[in-house]
Amino acid sequence: MINYQKATFLTSAPDIKALPADTGIEVAFAGRSNAGKSSALNTLTRQNGLARTSKTPGRTQLINTFALAENQRLIDLPGYGFAKVPLAVKEKWQKALSEYLMKRQSLKGIVVLMDIRHPLKDLDQDLIHWAVQSNLQVLLLLTKADKLSPGPRKKVLLEVTEASMAFMGDVTVQVFSSLTKLGLPELEQKLDQWFSAEQD
Repeated sequence: MINYQKATFLTSAPDIKALPADTGIEVAFAGRSNAGKSSALNTLTRQNGLARTSKTPGRTQLINTFALAENQRLIDLPGYGFAKVPLAVKEKWQKALSEYLMKRQSLKGIVVLMDIRHPLKDLDQDLIHWAVQSNLQVLLLLTKADKLSPGPRKKVLLEVTEASMAFMGDVTVQVFSSLTKLGLPELEQKLDQWFSAEQD
């Protein structure tokens, strides 16, 4: 069992060259700019200010690294999609993102966060395809689950689970709410599995 409350900020990097040494195990969090990524990281670590949440989606423009224990890190990747930023900046993010996914040896799994009301947008699917091609384990986290009542929530979960089979990879789906902590134990369990996995 990993104590996620012990997470501490390590560094912000513009690209993979500026990241810590590529050893140990990393788990990355990625998602559209308004998917609630920072809130999920703060809920997981029980630290309100660990990942900066913003009223303006797309504020995370760097690869933020948080240390859990020696050789165990959480990675907060730049949000994609929604942000009103110049095209050149967007292209730079995409490049950093794809480079990180394809070249980072210590990356064990990726949590793709999607608003439960708008899952599997094109950019989400691109990211999942990238991850599967890079032989990464993927957890699709349907955030803001408190916005739906249990019936519709279950329906979306089933639909996304079914759709995820088309990616032909190690892809699982869970619901999550930063507000009510719904799905938090399941998220921790999945991350514990990834962090305790034998390294190749």
